[in-house]
Amino acid sequence: MNNDRTDAIRNLALIGPAGTGKTSLAEALLHAAGAVKQRGRIERGDTVCDFDPREIEMAHSLDTAVCHLDWSDTHINLIDTPGFTDFLPRAVAVLPAVECAALVLSAAGGLETGVRRMMKAAGDAQLSRIIIVNKMDTDPDQLGTLLEEIQDAFGKRCLPVNLPGDHGKKVVDCFFRDSGEATDFSSIQEAHTHIIDQVVEVDEALMEAYLESGQNLEAQQLHDAFEKALRERHLIPVFFVSAETGAGVAELLDYIVKLMPSPREANPPPFMRGEGEAAEPVVVASEPDQHVVAHVFKVIVDPYVGRTAVLRVHQGTVKTGSQLFVGDARKPIKLNHLYRLQGKQNIEVDTAGPGDIVAVTRIESLDFNDVLHDSHDEDHFHVRLPEMAPPMMGVAIAPAQRGNEQKLSDALQKLCAEDPALRVEHRPSTNETVVLCSGELHLRLMLEAMRDRFNVEVETHPPTIPYRETITRPAEGHHRHKKQTGGAGQFGEVYLRIAPLPRGAGFEFVSEVVGGTIPQQFIPAVEKGVRQALESGAIAGFPLQDIRVAVYDGKTHPVDSKEVAFVSAGRRAFLEAIQNAAPIVLEPIVQLQVTVPIDDLGAVTGHLSQRRGRMLGSTSLTGQRIQINAEAPLSELQDYANQLKSITGGSGAWSMQLDRYEPVPAKVQQDLVAAAKPATAD
Repeated sequence: MNNDRTDAIRNLALIGPAGTGKTSLAEALLHAAGAVKQRGRIERGDTVCDFDPREIEMAHSLDTAVCHLDWSDTHINLIDTPGFTDFLPRAVAVLPAVECAALVLSAAGGLETGVRRMMKAAGDAQLSRIIIVNKMDTDPDQLGTLLEEIQDAFGKRCLPVNLPGDHGKKVVDCFFRDSGEATDFSSIQEAHTHIIDQVVEVDEALMEAYLESGQNLEAQQLHDAFEKALRERHLIPVFFVSAETGAGVAELLDYIVKLMPSPREANPPPFMRGEGEAAEPVVVASEPDQHVVAHVFKVIVDPYVGRTAVLRVHQGTVKTGSQLFVGDARKPIKLNHLYRLQGKQNIEVDTAGPGDIVAVTRIESLDFNDVLHDSHDEDHFHVRLPEMAPPMMGVAIAPAQRGNEQKLSDALQKLCAEDPALRVEHRPSTNETVVLCSGELHLRLMLEAMRDRFNVEVETHPPTIPYRETITRPAEGHHRHKKQTGGAGQFGEVYLRIAPLPRGAGFEFVSEVVGGTIPQQFIPAVEKGVRQALESGAIAGFPLQDIRVAVYDGKTHPVDSKEVAFVSAGRRAFLEAIQNAAPIVLEPIVQLQVTVPIDDLGAVTGHLSQRRGRMLGSTSLTGQRIQINAEAPLSELQDYANQLKSITGGSGAWSMQLDRYEPVPAKVQQDLVAAAKPATAD
């Protein structure tokens, strides 16, 4: 094959819940294509994509892994992603590197927790999406019902391009040919007609020819329209396969080659120029002779090997020895080696063109989401990542031995560099270093990595809940800062108004000063003082938010007015106004998706109600399971993972994401204010 041909590349991310067989499917695809001589097994711990000792021990993927194969003169890059909801951000982080996301479902498991979030993330990333129903031979009688559930969840655009036959032992094509073979449900003719009807809807000329002829169109005639339907999210093909028996594996590879988009045929990658609201989309051409544009979508930090950055080349050609710039840096970095990844194996290559996924090593300046380029025309490019829920579960962390603070800091920095779902905060109000994770499993594995990989022993305790404060009515504040020290004095006087903003609006500062009563050069100092007070809180020591501050008057002294004086005056005027604005404490409210056996529904909803939870609805799933949608205060969920495990005998699963902030009950606010008074007194 010609590796330089961008048209002959396919990039595919395998996403989906844990236990659906994504890693086994990747292994079956690799083996069918001859990329591995012997097929690895999860139970033996010898698969290409699960090579970390913890993954082998748990028999589950915990991080993303890249592998590749060749089929029908086409190079296919596969990215296997973890299925636990704790690691959804890791899966979402790789989406900018591919043109297609394949949601892998288990025929026996149905639509489990997190499936809708995964499909939404892939849709938001403008990717073509397909659904692969794995393990079709385990429960063939339920496959028709599962397809109906898929269509209920994601629309009638989810249509099978093959169907299981002989009780899940084989697959029968219903796109390339309209045969009369028997299937386990539906009919080839019916499925063939449905998918043709769906495809021609995106091409008026093709639809007209189809309606006029009254005959089926050849697959070759449908190729362009099929890919357009994928790009426009008008079609989500459904494939049936069994990674265990190999049924449908070769056919799936054929579909990937013939129907999935190449880098040139897919929606443009999500590159932007500029920051904030002024950012504009940038068209990056998948051409080898253009300027280089590449994106780092994964970083691996090894205490002994150093940093490995995995990047997707979107434009231009990268060669061994290439000197590229990172972001807006003016000093280039040199790529001494390029590697194609096969799990943990590095295969050195000389060049990489548009569509290729390669790794570079020992470049410490490369971070997740960096953009590499060879021209200053691209120095303001960045990739708009799919939206990810912020991590909500965490611990306050400190070194077990005094003097190891720097060692702890270095380890946390390296873990954050390779994990987009991990965040570290220093909270001045409590003097805590808090590590925030996506769930209990994520947190546990992070602590184990601190100990095993970086040799750092730590002590942990539950962190302070990230409460916030705000105001409920407008008010005014005034302060005159006057200080005489014998020499030059300090003078600054500030009048300001504050008003509440809608929940979630943040903070707004404006100047309404007229006539120069406060010179323009001192306005930023007033804002600085106000922002200092925002962090310290008004009644319970939590940061303030959702407030508009307008400075409207003041006074200066021709000699003694200085920036420091207006910082102090602004801060104290703001604090005075806050006390007159009926401040309240806000608490974080999270949305929950809890999947449990139907028999445990009453116990779980009752437990959530006791925790100030509110039920929003439920969805019945296959396998006598039900998904509960609810919301609850984060403060009531500190140990929810263990509580759910106890209630359901380990059969429950849950995920959460921050939704909004709401006022705490009066009794809770009284307790928080009382607890803050001794600290304030000190």
